[in-house]
Amino acid sequence: MLRRNKLTSQAGFTIIELSVVMVLALIVSLTAYTVFSTTLKQYFGLQQDGTEFTDLAAQSQRVATVLRGSTDIVSATSNDLVVYAYFYPNDQYVSQVHYYLNATSTRLYADVTPMTANPPIGVLIPANKKTYTVIEDFHQLAGVNLFVYLDDTGNTLAMPIADEHTIKGIQINLAVPADHPTPNGNQQISLQVSLRNRKTNL
Repeated sequence: MLRRNKLTSQAGFTIIELSVVMVLALIVSLTAYTVFSTTLKQYFGLQQDGTEFTDLAAQSQRVATVLRGSTDIVSATSNDLVVYAYFYPNDQYVSQVHYYLNATSTRLYADVTPMTANPPIGVLIPANKKTYTVIEDFHQLAGVNLFVYLDDTGNTLAMPIADEHTIKGIQINLAVPADHPTPNGNQQISLQVSLRNRKTNL
């Protein structure tokens, strides 16, 4: 009789109880995995957006530096700009620098054509022209032009511009896609550049 009671007291879990425990453990594991995976994905997304914004800021400063040191403007439209400028700080002569967007407005390029001497004496050397990708994944905001041209009072010049010598400043509007914090959003930078070294006798 005592042996029978001892065996009864050692009875284990039923199959149903084990199944319930396993299901609950599986639910908890899946929930934890989903939270971890989502958090990790958000972290990498934020890190990528941060890297892209850092690159955007660096490129905007690069473009601003080139335009700030430009000596003359050859042509100027909303999404296309050609100037004479020192593309590299150690250049002996200016180059013809052409900023433009591709056909789908998703990439910003710069064509740099060196010159034999500074204008008006120097001539272009087309064989040495180089094309640089300024922004690989450009995002143009609706209704926002890449370049906005300003007069000597800081007011926006109406397009088209008949006389490039009236341009005293340039606003540069750059943007790249971003998914954080808003999906399908963007990160943008706008800079105003004063044309300090511009000459009017070229």
